[in-house]
Amino acid sequence: MRDTDPTILQDMRYATANNFVGKKVPGYEAPECVLVRQAADALAAVQAELRGKHLTLKVYDCYRPARAVKAFVDWAKLPRRSQSEVHLLSRAGKARLVSGLYRDGLGPFPWRHGRPHPGAARRDRRAHAAPDRGRDPCTPASGMRAPDRSIDMGTSFDCFDVKANTDAAGLTPKQRQNRAMLVETMRRHGFKNYEKEWWHYTLEGEPYPGTIFGFPIAPRERSEPQQGTKK
Repeated sequence: MRDTDPTILQDMRYATANNFVGKKVPGYEAPECVLVRQAADALAAVQAELRGKHLTLKVYDCYRPARAVKAFVDWAKLPRRSQSEVHLLSRAGKARLVSGLYRDGLGPFPWRHGRPHPGAARRDRRAHAAPDRGRDPCTPASGMRAPDRSIDMGTSFDCFDVKANTDAAGLTPKQRQNRAMLVETMRRHGFKNYEKEWWHYTLEGEPYPGTIFGFPIAPRERSEPQQGTKK
């Protein structure tokens, strides 16, 4: 994504310990958003439109290696959760997550992440901020920004709670307006929202349907400057 549009903010959660499992996830060897070219170009078009509204996209996950999905499934089978996860998942969210995994094998970790397309796209004004340790970032109080300073969307990224449903009940008018603007802007550029997660989008007409990729996300390669020719 950085090669296509470096202005899109990246906060690749699974390459760090700042996620619901509380540790770096296998397959994420670098905090880089990897996408197929078609998705990267379309996301750049979304960014161009949003910048005219003084907003910017922020991505939390893009291509997801198959080994990462396996790690999520293994995690969900653990009998206990560490304190590092508590601030990211509500009690109801944990129950929903585990029941979903056992019901259909993957739950909220669909294999479509195994193809390089946008797994999460979000509007944000600033890149990073210190977490608010005194408030659960999963479902912050109305009008409160998420710990990473994103605008009010009703929940944070990866909040496994019914309030994360794009058209969930109980949202404030502003939260509903923010979600609708993201959905419509993404739709205009070829992305379809996953109705269970307001942050989750898939490029329609993706080039590799049915193909699962397992390569790890490596550090981004930077082209070396060409050396001058001596005469």
